[in-house]
Amino acid sequence: MFAELHCLSHFTFLRGASSPECLVQTASQLGYHAIAVTDECSLAGIVRAHLVAQALDIQLIVGAEFSLVDCPGTWILLAPDRLAYRQLCQVISDARMRATKGSYRMDMALLQKASGCIALWRPELARRPKAEPLRALTAHFYRFAVVAEWAMDGCDEVRRRTVLYWQAQLECAVVASCGAEMHAPSQLFVHHTLAAIREGQPLATMGDRLAANAARHLWPLDKLKRWFPNEWLDATVAIANLCHFSLDELRYQYPSEVIPHGREANEYLAELTWQGARERWPEGWDDELQARIEKELRIIRELGFAHYFLTVYDIVRFARTRRILCQGRGSAANSVVCFCLGITSVDPKRIDVLFERFVSEARHEPPDIDIDFEHERREEVIQYLYQKYGRHKAALTAVVITYRWRSAVRDVGKALGFSETEIKSFQRELASMDEAQFRIYLRDIEVPERRHLIACLWRCVHAILGFPRHLSQHVGGFVLSEQPLSELVPVEPAAMEGRSVVQWDKDDLKALGIMKVDILALGMLTAIRK
Repeated sequence: MFAELHCLSHFTFLRGASSPECLVQTASQLGYHAIAVTDECSLAGIVRAHLVAQALDIQLIVGAEFSLVDCPGTWILLAPDRLAYRQLCQVISDARMRATKGSYRMDMALLQKASGCIALWRPELARRPKAEPLRALTAHFYRFAVVAEWAMDGCDEVRRRTVLYWQAQLECAVVASCGAEMHAPSQLFVHHTLAAIREGQPLATMGDRLAANAARHLWPLDKLKRWFPNEWLDATVAIANLCHFSLDELRYQYPSEVIPHGREANEYLAELTWQGARERWPEGWDDELQARIEKELRIIRELGFAHYFLTVYDIVRFARTRRILCQGRGSAANSVVCFCLGITSVDPKRIDVLFERFVSEARHEPPDIDIDFEHERREEVIQYLYQKYGRHKAALTAVVITYRWRSAVRDVGKALGFSETEIKSFQRELASMDEAQFRIYLRDIEVPERRHLIACLWRCVHAILGFPRHLSQHVGGFVLSEQPLSELVPVEPAAMEGRSVVQWDKDDLKALGIMKVDILALGMLTAIRK
């Protein structure tokens, strides 16, 4: 039995060469007991891993990897329970907020704040820290172990002796790990190319900065048994068995600021809805509309979405009090409740629409109301959200910026040493080709070395299409929460000053039932006002 406790996905940008889904799927196929996806100071890929792990019925352990400024080696934190997960999110957030976008700063003092976590440490060969401060640090954690990882590069005997030295010094267990940065050896060329892109250097000049071989993949169980003592393999399962936390345990709490003290959300929503109905139809309404309003309120109550509608109502109410033009759009126009609350302006009674397109008992998905505001005054609405909820409870949704055709050809082409002119030519000529057409194209290239390089370009570009390059911020998707967001998901600085962004995108949030409110800008509304 074996549990992989340390591996990186491609959400450790330009280091990991496989998706979290591929890592989990491969671990399942290999018969692993569990797998921990531990991207560097990030949980950006963990929801995707969680969904696949659920489907394949394999245990997923939530964790992250860190490099410390005051202690050599690599540290891995694993979350055994909900409290430890909250601590993990907070230390990731703090480390990110200490640095500029895209980087982080972790030290021993911050790391030990995650005392409920299981800590693993992979020693560095070149530098040896002092034993006493290290011993004091490891005492803070729920459990601690040293990690043994072999690189098959001629230095593994030195690594083995180093691991045994620290096991004796720290009086701790040793756990085996593949230290995977790819799911299979076939990803090695992709791994090399990503390294060249990361360093901004041609692949041919990278030398020993490239992985010497494909050792950092998920190994079959028989290979693990040949290379590691049974005691070290068994220790991985013992640690995995301590980890009971699942993302399913997360319970998103809607912010309470939108409900008057002492009032209940569904009761207050119904009151506002009927009040709005009297304003929309001052002469009264028929039994059909009465039944429709009652049905929508019942579905909203049963699905637990009253807070969401009240939050959107509050935002629209603020905009209208400031004479900021705004308009709800999309499937929200199917809702008579949204019409009564003033969120939308199209009377659903006058058109044949289906409420279930917007909110459905069968789907049990959180509703998604897009609201357009005057683009010149949207910032007033954003600042209202920050003032009302506080910056610790309001942040933007992430957008995962991925490799598309042109960016992939550009970056891979540079890594392979092609000129700018050649890269632009490839971007045009190869874009519409399928595999068969490309093989014909290759046959017309007479120089073998060039033919090989272009074949490598084609293979690597197609391998990294869809790979994440970095996290950006959603144009207006806000996450609002009752508890500090950093207890639910890591938060990091956005590119825009004064903004922060959670590490999950809209699909991640939707999968976990976390509310997102879209505060969008529309130039036409500004033109109408003027």
